[in-house]
Amino acid sequence: MFSGLSAFPLTPVNATGIDEKSFLSLLARLTTAKVDSLGVLGSTGSYAYFTREQRKRVATLAVQHADGIPVMVSIGATSTDEVLRLAEDAQHAGVSALLLPAVSYQKLTEEEVFGFYAEVARNVSLPICVYDNPGTTHTEFTNDLYARIAALSNIASIKIPGVPDQMSAATQRVSALRAQLPERISIGVSGDASAGNGLMAGCEVWYSVCGGLFPNTALALTRAAQAGDFTAVAQQSQRLAPLWALFRQHGGSIRVMAAAATLLGLADENNLPRPLRALSSEDQWEVRQVIESLNLS
Repeated sequence: MFSGLSAFPLTPVNATGIDEKSFLSLLARLTTAKVDSLGVLGSTGSYAYFTREQRKRVATLAVQHADGIPVMVSIGATSTDEVLRLAEDAQHAGVSALLLPAVSYQKLTEEEVFGFYAEVARNVSLPICVYDNPGTTHTEFTNDLYARIAALSNIASIKIPGVPDQMSAATQRVSALRAQLPERISIGVSGDASAGNGLMAGCEVWYSVCGGLFPNTALALTRAAQAGDFTAVAQQSQRLAPLWALFRQHGGSIRVMAAAATLLGLADENNLPRPLRALSSEDQWEVRQVIESLNLS
């Protein structure tokens, strides 16, 4: 569950709500490619924009169409009570793991963050991946806080933000965290532009936006890392630099992935939940050029 490539797909919408047909088309790409796990309703999957019933439906669809691949579903919400309700729904849907961000409106203290994870961990029966994404959750973790949370029951993995560009600094970052965690806890890297460095530095899993739409490309990089072919990892990550540049240009990956899904005929043009908007026609043309030049389709 917590090694290799965990692919995070979009959750496309249309005028009536969740676009189930498009969502299942995206899942089919991932199951055909045989990714190691599915990360459903992550930030790329727009979990924060959907109702409880919509999230329950997406989790159920994902499990039904996962073709035996483990499914992890985000249960993030600002209220602990709502998180526990979402956890119950996810468990009833048959998911294999829970992705848990500490989402905040009021900034949380370290004790509040720890207490939050402790309460959820006591009340679920599935493994939990700690989701650290300060850009969306407004919660920051120290290594000491990671270590306290990792000692709780049911905590299985930590999804860290991107690692430094310099390989030595990336290795130092992952090694310092690894030294404070139990062996049973896997470390996963997100922030696709630094995924290669993270995997080479010792992360066991890539929690991947790219993998949610371009699974074969992401799998090639992941398998090279697992084989210890770090030259190939560096080369493949560098080859994808134009895609990483698009992510930076558009304030993150979600709008680029939404445009790419449209260009590939996998979702409607306006497939993001409002108030998010599709990229302009000029920006979509640039996305098309990158897709074609990198042979991602």
